[in-house]
Amino acid sequence: MEEFEFGVTGLVTCFNEEHNVGACIESLQWCDEIIVVDSFSTDRTPEIAQSYDKVRFFQREYFGAGAQKNWAMEKVRYQWVFLLDSDERCTPELQKEVQAILKTGPKYLAYMMNRSVYLLGKRIRYSGWQRDRVSRFFKTGTAYYENRRVHSMLHTTGEVPILKNTIEHHMVDRTFTEYAFRLGKYGYWGAGQMWRDGKRAGVTKVVTRPLWRFFKVYGLQLGFLDGARGLVFCLLQAYGTYMKFAILWGWQVNDARGIEPDLPPFDDSDETWEGLEMVTDAEDGSPDPRGGNS
Repeated sequence: MEEFEFGVTGLVTCFNEEHNVGACIESLQWCDEIIVVDSFSTDRTPEIAQSYDKVRFFQREYFGAGAQKNWAMEKVRYQWVFLLDSDERCTPELQKEVQAILKTGPKYLAYMMNRSVYLLGKRIRYSGWQRDRVSRFFKTGTAYYENRRVHSMLHTTGEVPILKNTIEHHMVDRTFTEYAFRLGKYGYWGAGQMWRDGKRAGVTKVVTRPLWRFFKVYGLQLGFLDGARGLVFCLLQAYGTYMKFAILWGWQVNDARGIEPDLPPFDDSDETWEGLEMVTDAEDGSPDPRGGNS
């Protein structure tokens, strides 16, 4: 069995995140090494990432969130992994909490933390993000991400406690243009995952699912309390849901006409480990169509 040095590998996956990747890497400078896996960005992301001495930089085609993270975890040299998406930051308080756990000796194989979401410089406290939790600190070789195109969940064994401090998720820091484009991309990927899973949708779902999404996040999950940002953000979430079901429905129509769907590529070589349990990040126990590469 491979021996790992005691310490922490910071791990970042990214694509065209020149405005975020620097701050993300800065927040991981306490780690013993930082691995950045880039999906062949066309902006300055590779240049910025490679300017940091601690960074080991790799590029790999993006076949899915889970496959990308699993591939990256094969490169680590240390016993523990702290993983971020490129639009996330490890807060100083969370850093100290993790370092204290390492100093006294970790009692668990993986840890979960809350994630605070920021939209155009202001924190979103509602809109479906009240209990946004992610599992990003775990022991090397004891966890893996399921091989899904988007919103892959971590699998591990044993209890996964929740840490006190948070990750910051700067989902939209500049304009909504990039986020709207990202939602379309995730809609395509999400539809591909549904098609792969054997799921289908009639035109009724194309209409009702976005409406339900908006009602859920803006009404039931109190998005109206986030003001104008909440309204726009909830509408964008509904748009992302619409794109996913509209694309899926379109594939069904074309399939009936004998036209093969233009599915996104998947990494079928990505193996999973048996006997590990899913760590549920979403509040209701199911993947949620949210931003980032997770």
